[in-house]
Amino acid sequence: MRILWVKVGGLWPPDRGGRLRSYHMISELSRRHRVVVLTTHGAEDDPDGLWNAMPECERIVSHPHDLPKQGSAGFALALARSWLSPLPVDLWKAQVRVLRQDVQRLIDSGRVDVCVADFLAAMPNVPMKGATPLVLFEHNVEHLIWKRLAITEPRRWRRALLEVEWRKMQRWEARACAGAALTVAVSEPDRELVAALAPQAPIRAIPTGVDTTYFAPTGMPEEPARLVFTGSMDWYPNEDAIVYFLDAILPAIRREVPEVSLTVVGRNPAAGLRAMAEQAGVTVTGTVDDVRPYVSGAPVYVVPLRVGGGTRLKIFEALAMGKAVVSTSVGAEGLPLISGDHFVRADEPAEFARAVVKLLRDPDRRRRLGVAGRRLVEARYSWAHAAREFEMHLEEATSTNRNRTGERETHPAGSQGGMS
Repeated sequence: MRILWVKVGGLWPPDRGGRLRSYHMISELSRRHRVVVLTTHGAEDDPDGLWNAMPECERIVSHPHDLPKQGSAGFALALARSWLSPLPVDLWKAQVRVLRQDVQRLIDSGRVDVCVADFLAAMPNVPMKGATPLVLFEHNVEHLIWKRLAITEPRRWRRALLEVEWRKMQRWEARACAGAALTVAVSEPDRELVAALAPQAPIRAIPTGVDTTYFAPTGMPEEPARLVFTGSMDWYPNEDAIVYFLDAILPAIRREVPEVSLTVVGRNPAAGLRAMAEQAGVTVTGTVDDVRPYVSGAPVYVVPLRVGGGTRLKIFEALAMGKAVVSTSVGAEGLPLISGDHFVRADEPAEFARAVVKLLRDPDRRRRLGVAGRRLVEARYSWAHAAREFEMHLEEATSTNRNRTGERETHPAGSQGGMS
């Protein structure tokens, strides 16, 4: 297949869950198919590193485009402009004219069998109508994230704004799924949510993957009573999770285990979060080259998420390293895990604290959970397996499109049909 992959918001370095999933999918697909990647990069990204990391892609083009962050003047301007548009602000600010022109030019050339819109944010930059089938890769159910933000927001004025945004996102997400030839979700629960949103649209699901060679038990000694959390700290759901943990959960743990410590590992923590963590005696590392030593050294991995969507790659990485995990239902959402067998689910603050304390005091149970989690991801959740399922769905989309239009391949058997 000749695959056009469109992504807004950068791909390299793969320092967050969505980028990791996209990187592994593209890497696997480019070994068997002709893949052109059209993407954008911000000031902190490395487009040259992307090419070096994926040499089997036919072509990679990355345009500079900084997505304005919440709280910035650019975000406020994008929000104001989006009010006059059906697009929610997250999609309004993801419009990139030069990217859209490149996509249209390549599709018009007839050298694309299928176009992948990677994340909903790519959809304003790709044509939803035309002869080339469009596959939407939904890493998250995006409107659900905004809805949960509204539910957990204590400030009335901000909650009202978030109410508007999540409803706009819901309408546009439904339109995007209906306009795509196929939508691919990252879990069965997400597939069901998207199917309810767009009942007539074809929706499929693929499993989450993990690099079980890179993320593996190291045998490194654990520091007693140390907890760890990993994740990009400039993503609001992760910041909210740590603020919630420091405020509502950690004090209860310390009443039972006074020596407990927490390390928060992830890029770009806000100054306010750093100050709050320092006051609580919590270590915030910022960007690190390798999260594995931090995870290896902690007996318990915590995921106190209240907001989010899609699936949390961080849990699979922790399980692959043989760690005992305590997570909220939102944190483990979309993952085929059994509480008590592979991890411990705890949603209320007191329940979460009790679960952590029990695991800190029970090394045998931690070991059993870690072994079971490692066996699960080894057996069923490699990136190669996830990419094979994604590939099958791309083939389904192209086959359905050919049957619908009556078109046949025009290049002779064995021809490369170049996309350059």
